[in-house]
Amino acid sequence: MSTTVQSRVEQAKRLFAARSRTPRSPGFRPDVQALRAIAVLAVVVNHFWPNAMTGGYIGVDVFFVISGYLITSHLGREIARTGKVRLGTFYARRIRRLLPAAFLVLAVTVLVAGALLPYPRWTATAWETFASAFYWENWLLAAKSVNYSAANEAASVVQHYWSLSVEEQFYLFWPLLLIGLVALGGNRRWLVPGVAGVGVLSLIFSVVFTALSPSAAYFNTFVRVWEFALGAFVALTASKLVLPRVAAEVASGLGFAMILVPAFVFDHTTPFPGSLALIPTVGTALVIASGLRPGPQWHTVVTASQPVQFVGNISYSLYLWHWPIVILAPFALGGALDKGELTTAWLLWLLALSFALAWLTKVLVEDRARTFAPLVRNTKLTFGAMIAGLLVVELLAGGLQANYYKQVALAEQNVQQGKGDACHGAGAMVGSNGCPDPFGPARVPEMGPANEYWRLAPECEETDYFKVDNKATVKVCDFSGDAEPTQTVWLLGDSHAEQWQTPVFEIARKEKWLLKIGILGGCPFADVKFTGYRSAAGPRDILRCRDWTTQMFPAITNDKPSMVLMSFFSRQEFVDDGSGRTQTEQYREGIEPWWQKWTEAGTRVFVFADPPYNRDVRSTSCVLLNRSNPQACAIPRGRAQPPDPLGEVVKSTRNPRVSLIDLTDYFCDEKLCYGVIGNVAVYYDGDHVNSDYSRTLTPMVEKALSSR
Repeated sequence: MSTTVQSRVEQAKRLFAARSRTPRSPGFRPDVQALRAIAVLAVVVNHFWPNAMTGGYIGVDVFFVISGYLITSHLGREIARTGKVRLGTFYARRIRRLLPAAFLVLAVTVLVAGALLPYPRWTATAWETFASAFYWENWLLAAKSVNYSAANEAASVVQHYWSLSVEEQFYLFWPLLLIGLVALGGNRRWLVPGVAGVGVLSLIFSVVFTALSPSAAYFNTFVRVWEFALGAFVALTASKLVLPRVAAEVASGLGFAMILVPAFVFDHTTPFPGSLALIPTVGTALVIASGLRPGPQWHTVVTASQPVQFVGNISYSLYLWHWPIVILAPFALGGALDKGELTTAWLLWLLALSFALAWLTKVLVEDRARTFAPLVRNTKLTFGAMIAGLLVVELLAGGLQANYYKQVALAEQNVQQGKGDACHGAGAMVGSNGCPDPFGPARVPEMGPANEYWRLAPECEETDYFKVDNKATVKVCDFSGDAEPTQTVWLLGDSHAEQWQTPVFEIARKEKWLLKIGILGGCPFADVKFTGYRSAAGPRDILRCRDWTTQMFPAITNDKPSMVLMSFFSRQEFVDDGSGRTQTEQYREGIEPWWQKWTEAGTRVFVFADPPYNRDVRSTSCVLLNRSNPQACAIPRGRAQPPDPLGEVVKSTRNPRVSLIDLTDYFCDEKLCYGVIGNVAVYYDGDHVNSDYSRTLTPMVEKALSSR
């Protein structure tokens, strides 16, 4: 080979090697669009079929990494080209891209929710719509997540806007961070270390906060910043991340596996985001980085295919539409459902509807708004259109809230009308009353303020005694009037004790008691190694329960009340001392010594047996969806009323001054447990009894207290 030819060959090799190390030119990337498709399908499948893809929520994390990559790529190019970022232009572009579709779905959802949802859900819908329109829905949900009284609220139709809120907050502050880093160093040298530093700090906070308070951490913006920073890091170091072909193929394969496996393996008990969120997010980063190398990859034939790209194209609108459809559909279909549950056939139809609406929104709203010439030319006009859209959505939300108050007053009247009827509520289960239709339709199927089980009597006052999270946990209710109280009685436990306070108030008023109420939601009133309510709790929540019960036990002993009435949700408040003993055995050891101390001082202890399950055995909307035939919501007694550890402890105790008040026969007959009895809806929510129904149990409770 001649010297000239050899030099040309070497030159060609060097040129090819250089090109293989150069990242593909900025622009549309089918592989990133495929990641969008995977992310949105994971979320949608998780919402439509929760048991099929239990960890589908990781799709949101995939979106966050993609957003960090794409936005930082755009801003980085602008900074490299001009040395600055035109903030007005950047924000206007985000407004045209995201807000038209978001506002459209919010407006339609509020209107349909007002027509289909029961009125008690209107106020949450109105407030969350307001929060979603201003993109702070995630903070509202974070606040609710640490409020036990909100734990049984039904999911709102706009709840999914929490992730969009996090993204918008990222879009708001991220350009400012990059501008600040450039100004700090006088050039781009601080961009990579600055972004990496922010990401590491956020990751540390995410791991710590998720361990301490997992529910609140899930919605916290600062817990998620590192996920955007990870995508941003890939964008800023793209020139150094171009991998050789084989390495790129391996990296992309590993990346897809790291996304898909958690989608099927993680579930609602997984502490998330925390350190485990590294798996799907790093996987996303690997797929993006492996695609920096020009040319097709092993997965291109699939990821670049028309179906996958179609889903990626409509992913934003599909995310917006699918959730309100899932929530609203049962109320539109009503009695066509099986005990309030959507069948697979219905879910497939609803999925098709979601895709159709997403495609129409993409074509008619997203694309047109993004390229609408008057808005593109005029940034101020874009911001003006945003304000107009906000006003429309907020006016609709305000109208829904105003109508809510009208319905509250009407429902209060309906509840009062039932009082005095012997066949109203639990009286229908008394055979001697001869009620002709004990399981007929409810007079008031919607549960509003008139049915709140936690509503206090006017004789009650909150105290500063043992505040938790700056909230009173002890109330004192003096029913003696101007006379001396006949006796002091404590009502203790969690919300499952609180749900009995309505009949207790009736008796206390009649007997002129001094009633003291000690309630801390989600906490068992026992000296046990509590691990969590329904799922694992963080150390903060565990410590809060332990400290409260540690203080309350001796306080009751020193008060020497005549009676202690108590209950807590022992079936779902789990304990584990590492001994391998049953929940019942551990609860026995944690409560009987205190019963002994109380009864030795002359106190009688009455424990309310837990009522039959509701949300664990039927849809919480079952009664609403079967208004004319509530017997469709009946559940076999053995399934609805499994053994209750606290009740089992009472049954086996040798302490003669401890008694069980078991009212199961007023919720169930020999075979079935019902959702409506005596024209009264039995349950307020998924776990608690409607106060209107519990009031009708007053004679039964009074008899149990006086017969011991």
